[in-house]
Amino acid sequence: MLVNALIHRKRGKGEGRMSDHDFAQASALLAPRRKLAEVIAAYASDYDLAKAPPAAIEATRIAFIDTIGVMLAGGGEEVAHIAFDMVAQEGGLRKSTIAGRGRRTSPQLAALANGVAAHAMDFDLTYISGQSTAGIIPALLALGESVCASPRDLIAAFIVSCEVAARLMRVSPQTSALGGWHATGMVGNIAGAVACARLLKLPRERMTEVVGVSVSLASGVSENFGTMTKPLHAGHAARNAVTAAMLAARGFTASLNALEGKAGYFATFSRSLPTDLTVFDDLGEAHNIVDPSYKLKRYPCGGLSHTSIDATLALRTELGGRLEEIEKIEVGVTKNASQRITGVYPHSIESAKFSMPYIGAWTLIHGAPSLATFTEEAIDDAAVRALSTKISHHVDAEFADELLHSPCRVVVTMKNGERREKKVWYASGTVQNPMSAAQIENKFMDCATHALSRNKARRLYAWLADLPKQTSFEAFWPMLRG
Repeated sequence: MLVNALIHRKRGKGEGRMSDHDFAQASALLAPRRKLAEVIAAYASDYDLAKAPPAAIEATRIAFIDTIGVMLAGGGEEVAHIAFDMVAQEGGLRKSTIAGRGRRTSPQLAALANGVAAHAMDFDLTYISGQSTAGIIPALLALGESVCASPRDLIAAFIVSCEVAARLMRVSPQTSALGGWHATGMVGNIAGAVACARLLKLPRERMTEVVGVSVSLASGVSENFGTMTKPLHAGHAARNAVTAAMLAARGFTASLNALEGKAGYFATFSRSLPTDLTVFDDLGEAHNIVDPSYKLKRYPCGGLSHTSIDATLALRTELGGRLEEIEKIEVGVTKNASQRITGVYPHSIESAKFSMPYIGAWTLIHGAPSLATFTEEAIDDAAVRALSTKISHHVDAEFADELLHSPCRVVVTMKNGERREKKVWYASGTVQNPMSAAQIENKFMDCATHALSRNKARRLYAWLADLPKQTSFEAFWPMLRG
């Protein structure tokens, strides 16, 4: 009503006259916005990799290195064994590789198995809010192999998916942090489907259907963190992404309003949380894969605890072995982190990845957490268990409501009253505190050698390191199978 009144106000001279600029702004407000599915479809189909900034290509290269490394290591976890056993029972056309298994199956089943493996150790990269893109590379690999896609095809599809994922999270950033949903199975599911649609070179009208189909496949609650179901969210998202694209390619239909409709994605999953659809206005203009980019994980556990690990490592150096003199350790975290991490000693490998007492005690005694930290033998460490009883966490008033990052304050109080404090705002692996090229390579080799010989892992790393220059995946698939 207000905008109508402004537009119809007499545009003459004197008081009440509306300027041409104000008139244009008011008219724009009244003009119907394109449906988000149409915006996404237009962007995905028109995206020109030749115009992508070099930083976006480089970010994609590192994302493939990191994801494939943790996928190979994660394939050795019990959760991945269970998923693979189910997939093996299903059979399927031998079109797509299961990483490190020497087997191929259908694109959907390969996406499921590789998605679970990629997230099994919680060692995969995080983006905007949690691991929203965890299922995308597993989906692209599975579908890409089946249609003989080129490296450039996968690079472009991944960038497109990251940009869509970023906007979906930015519309309602509290959906995951406060709403209880797991971004991997929600945002990753939709963005992955768009990536697969791009890979299949679907026309715009089919891409809008892909968005609608994938919206109804979105799922995953954070109550399942610390269990095998968390990595299932990634496998489920990867499989759903392939499914949505393949169905839409064959004529499947869905609502054009599936995202912003009254009973659509945002209304259903965000509920009363704030939403802002205008964040899609910069889709195609800004590359969020470059800024704010993603965060690599230096440690194989829940990312919201990584700043506490960095702070604890610094305190460990200062204390110089005086662990017996510690009275208590208090960890200040954000509200978001407090909802994801626990204050109890772990009862399983999965729960250990979210236990602040366990992670803190292990770090003080043994140093930086590694793959060996999250084993049944490590959890049974008597010294770690004893020290863990002195560790507690709480919401820190200084950064309680921070969502983009996960700052942390660790305070150690000694028995003699001495007090030491470390605060870390940006975790290792962030743009502000990046991992070095050597650290990225070492992480890949540590992970990949769980499934491959060192020589094979070295050859696979060399191939991935030159991903933007590769012209075919022909040499890649045998290496990935192991």
